[in-house]
Amino acid sequence: MWQPAQLPAIASQLKARGLELDPSRLTDLTGPTMGAVVSIGGCTASFVSPEGLVVTNHHCAYGAIQYNSTAEKNLIKDGFLARTQAEELPGDPNQRVYVTDEIRDITREIVGRIDPKLGGLARYEAIDKAQKSAVAKCEKPGIKCDVYNFHGGYSFQLVRQREIKDVRLVYAPPSAIGKFGGDVDNWMWPRHTGDFSFLRAYVAKDGSSKPYAKDNVPFKPRHVLPLNANGLEAGDFVMVAGYPGRTNRYRLAEETRDAIDWQYPTNIRWYTEILDIINRAGAKDAAVAVKYANTVAGFNNYLKNFRGQLEGLAKARAVDTKTAKEDALLGWLRAQGGENAALAADIGELRGVLAQQRSVRERDLVLGYLNRTFLYNASYHIYRTASERAKPDLQREQGFQTRDEPKIEGTLKQWERRMDPAVDEQLFTHFLRAYVKLPQDQRVAALDAWLGAAANDDAALVQKVDALYAGTRLTNVDERLKLFKARRSELEASGDTALKFMVALMPDLLAIENARKQRQGDELRLRPRYMQGMIAYNESLKQPVYPDANSSLRVTFGQVQGFKKDGVEFTAFTTGDGIVAKTTGDDPFDTPAGEYKTLVARDYGPYASAKSGALPVNFLADLDITGGNSGSPAIDAQGRLVGLAFDGNWDSVSADWIFDPKLTRSIQVDVRYMLWVMDKIDGAKNLLAEMGVGGEGRGAAPAGK
Repeated sequence: MWQPAQLPAIASQLKARGLELDPSRLTDLTGPTMGAVVSIGGCTASFVSPEGLVVTNHHCAYGAIQYNSTAEKNLIKDGFLARTQAEELPGDPNQRVYVTDEIRDITREIVGRIDPKLGGLARYEAIDKAQKSAVAKCEKPGIKCDVYNFHGGYSFQLVRQREIKDVRLVYAPPSAIGKFGGDVDNWMWPRHTGDFSFLRAYVAKDGSSKPYAKDNVPFKPRHVLPLNANGLEAGDFVMVAGYPGRTNRYRLAEETRDAIDWQYPTNIRWYTEILDIINRAGAKDAAVAVKYANTVAGFNNYLKNFRGQLEGLAKARAVDTKTAKEDALLGWLRAQGGENAALAADIGELRGVLAQQRSVRERDLVLGYLNRTFLYNASYHIYRTASERAKPDLQREQGFQTRDEPKIEGTLKQWERRMDPAVDEQLFTHFLRAYVKLPQDQRVAALDAWLGAAANDDAALVQKVDALYAGTRLTNVDERLKLFKARRSELEASGDTALKFMVALMPDLLAIENARKQRQGDELRLRPRYMQGMIAYNESLKQPVYPDANSSLRVTFGQVQGFKKDGVEFTAFTTGDGIVAKTTGDDPFDTPAGEYKTLVARDYGPYASAKSGALPVNFLADLDITGGNSGSPAIDAQGRLVGLAFDGNWDSVSADWIFDPKLTRSIQVDVRYMLWVMDKIDGAKNLLAEMGVGGEGRGAAPAGK
C-alpha cells in the first residue's frame, strides 16, 4: 500500500511488472490518473466523464440506494437508472465526494516543539491543538483538510481535498446483480458479482461547493479515467489507487493475541445478537427491513470478515510469527546500543499502556455499542455540540467544531430513513443488559444511578428504557433539528427524557474520555519509538517500509493472476457461464430473468474476451487492498479503467495483519461485465455514450483522455 510519493523510489519494480506510464505521473495528485481518483467517505470512486459522473461499487452506493428506497418503491431490489440528469436522486445529507489535491508532511509543525519525553494528557492536547491549528489554516469554503497520523504518530501529513456536497444517485443494477451471491459468496472465489454503481457530483453554478439544490450543475473534473473496454487478460499489469481504511501489520504480538482471544470473538457474538434483533423485526415489517438494509449489509460483511480473520490468523500462526519478529527486532536494537537500545526499553513501556487499555475494554465496548443506537447517539451529539459551542472554535473537541456541525445535522436528518424507534429501543435494552453484567470496577456511576434498582431487575430495566423512549421528542426529525440549535442551558432545563439522561451521564463520559486521552498521549509518545526501531531494522535488512492503511491515498500494483491452494488451481477469471451455473432462482442466486436468458443465449455482443470468447465477470489480481479500497479503479498499464476492486479471497481477510503474497488476492468486477449489464440488460445507453463507450460499436478509449 504505497503512498504516491514513494512510487519514484520503486519505479524499476513498476516498470518490471508492466507499467507503461511514467511512474512520476502517479505522484501528481492533480494530474491525469490520480486526479480522477476520489474518496466518497469509507469507499473509493473515480470520475469517468467530464460531467462529474462517478463510478464505484454497488455496496458503496448502497447507502444512497437505501436512502431513496421504501417498502413500496424498493430501489435496492429493483435497481435504478436515471435516463436524464433531471431524474437523478439526491444522496443522504452527508454524501460527499472528496478530490485530493495536496498531501504535505507537517510532522515538524505537529510535534517539532513538543518535548519528546512529554506524555499523557499533555502530549495528547499539544498534538490535538497543533492538528486543529493546521486544519484551520488550510480550510476555506469548499476545501476540507485533515491531518493524518502515520506509523502511530511517527509522522503527520496534511491532506487537502475539494469537498463536493451534492452527490446524486445515477444508476444501480438490481441487487440480484449488484449483490449476486450475497453473504454466501462474500470473501469467496469464484465470484460472480456485478458490484458497481454510478453517482454524480454537483456544484453551484459558480463552481463552488453547495449542498443539494435543484439548480446545481454537474461538477467538471479536471481529469477523468478513460475506459479500456477490451479489459485485461491473465498476466497483464494492473494497479489500484484508492483509500484503504486500516491495517494492523505493525501491531505487537500481544495486540494480535487480543484480537484473536477477545476482540473478534466478542464482536462476532454482539453482531450476531444485533442482527437477530433487526432481522426479526424486518421479517414482520418490510418498511423496517428497508430502513435497516444498509446497516444489516454492513454487519453481515464484518461478521464474515471477523470469522475469516480468526481462521486466517490461526492458520498463519500469527502470534508466533509476530513474536519471532519482535524478538528479532529487540535483539537487533539492543545489539546496536545507544539510542536503539533506548527504543527497546520504550517498547516495553508501550506494553504497559496496552495493559491499561485492556483493563477497561469491556466497558468501552458496551458504551460504543450504546452509541450506535439512535437515541443515545442523537442525545449525545445534540448536548455535546451545545456544550462545545461555548468555547473558542480551536478549543472545541475534534468532531464538534463549527466545521463538523453540518455533518452532525446531516446525521440527525437521515435517522428518519434509517431507524425504527421500536427496534432502536430493543437494541438499547440489549446493550444495557450487557452493561449491568460488567464488573463493578468498569461501571459508570451516573449510569448506575439512572438505572437504580433496574440494574438488578430485568423487568424494571425494560420499563425504564420504555419510559425513556416514551418521554422524548428526539424521534421527531423536526424536534431534534430544533434542539440541535438550542443553547446548553435550554437543553439542561428540558424535561425531555433522553436529554435528561444524557445531561446526567455527560460528566462521567467526559472523565472516561480524558482517561482515554491520557493513554493515547502515552501511546503517541511510545508507538512512534517502536516504529522508529522497526523502520531502522527493516532498512538494515534492505526491506522497504510502507505505513499501515489509515484512509489516505495509496497505490498497489501487480498482475492479473489466480492462485493455487491445497492442490486446487483457481484461475484468474469467472465468466457468465458461472452465473448460469450458480442460479437457483432463490436469493442470493436469483439472477434476473432477462439476464439469465441473455447469458444462456451467450449474447455477449462485443464484451466477450478476445482470448477466450467468454464474458468476463470478475477477476483476481495479486493486489494489496482492504476495506476503504472498495470502489477503487483497477487501472491498466496505460492508465485506463478496467474494473473496480470490491473484495478479496478468503485468504486475504487476515492480510490486514499478515500479508501472504502467495495466497492473497483482490477481486475486481470486470469492466466488460459492467458495460454488458449496462448495455444488454439495463439499457443504460445514455451513460455509455457519456463515457465515450458506444455499446455494440464500442472501443477502448485512448490513455490520457
